[in-house]
Amino acid sequence: MNENELPQNDPKILVDEKKSLLKEGEEYIKKIGPGLITGAADDDPSGITTYSQAGASYGSGLLWLAAWTYPLVATIQEMCARIALVTGRGLASNIKHAFSKKILIICTVLLFFANTLNIGADLGAMAKAIQLISPKFSFIFLVIFIGIAGLLLEIVVPYRKYSKYLKWLVLAIFSYVVTGLIINMDWSMLLRDGIIPHITFSKTQILLITGILGTTISPYLFFWQTSEEIEEEISEGKTTIRSRKGSNASEIREMRVDIWVGMFLSNVVMFFIISVCANTLFANGITNIETAADAARALAPLDGHSASFLFAIGIIGTGLLAIPVLAGSTAYAISESFGWKEGLYRKYKTAHAFYGVIIISIIIGILINFIGINPIKALIYSAIANGIVAPVILIFIVKISSSKKIMGEFKNSPAIKTIGWVTTILMSITAIATIISLFQ
Repeated sequence: MNENELPQNDPKILVDEKKSLLKEGEEYIKKIGPGLITGAADDDPSGITTYSQAGASYGSGLLWLAAWTYPLVATIQEMCARIALVTGRGLASNIKHAFSKKILIICTVLLFFANTLNIGADLGAMAKAIQLISPKFSFIFLVIFIGIAGLLLEIVVPYRKYSKYLKWLVLAIFSYVVTGLIINMDWSMLLRDGIIPHITFSKTQILLITGILGTTISPYLFFWQTSEEIEEEISEGKTTIRSRKGSNASEIREMRVDIWVGMFLSNVVMFFIISVCANTLFANGITNIETAADAARALAPLDGHSASFLFAIGIIGTGLLAIPVLAGSTAYAISESFGWKEGLYRKYKTAHAFYGVIIISIIIGILINFIGINPIKALIYSAIANGIVAPVILIFIVKISSSKKIMGEFKNSPAIKTIGWVTTILMSITAIATIISLFQ
């Protein structure tokens, strides 16, 4: 019997097949890695708290947003990544070249405002989460310590390096999934409310819907996605715009898998946070989350003694992932606007202005916690701010990614373009409704 006639259970064939499967698995994990980070950063402390408040205030009434926002956020993030892969530039740079610098300045100012507020809220939430475990630490000390530690990590240690370890902390937010599977939930009701929209048009619900949209379809992720695609190509030796410009069907396909998987997991977590809070907090009359302890009670059915610990680890892990993304996206946008050297792959001494923006953003974020805003409420306010800012930037994302001149064969298909404009219109409507309700 020659080698080509070996039986299917031959050890040599089995070993080769196993090696092939392992290699394919490793390649798949490698492809979806960045998407998982983006998805995890999307479920930041602001997101966790906003989803928790939605479940506590309205039960499963707003659960449908988990399913309905998934194709919207995945499509927008895919547009951002495709823009970067085809043009070889970040989002801010593309806005500057396709429109005017004045428009870009408006976008970056709005982004700076929303991101800095979000950083401050995330720092406050992380401090309150640590106090659940160790009440002896002062709130102000923790905010300053976490802010400075996060700043030094972003400047000294490459984000890609320490984000690999933070993924393990982020697994703590899956405790909501575990809690949802062990408690007695009415799945027929959850599935119904998870598909059929319910809107009462009350002021509180409008604010929460805007907050959910803002923390899910977040402006900072638009800029971060494009910039990270560029950093990925630079790490492969494509250090000039000319070398990065252009893409191919295989690269676009891999990017699409990366983003849709990452955003799917993000929205699964959203679904379970709202569901668990509906079945634990709302069901027991806790309809307004005022403190971190209130939010942590949602996990009590999993293990009453460790609920605070699990909640704290989840908030800390997602916060440490999200703050560099928030500060970094602002730095990318401003640096591209003014033509400064930018990139987390650069050393501090070669990109002072870029890292200067990060330093300023985090310092202001720290100071926000000195003005006496309730940290939990600040998280929801930051989500609402994102929801108001997002429509402005979405207009330029959809227009750029739909342009034949800029994108060539990889411009938006009619279906993708439609989803992009529907997303922009929906977020514009909720933003306008929110602004009107705030003045009533």
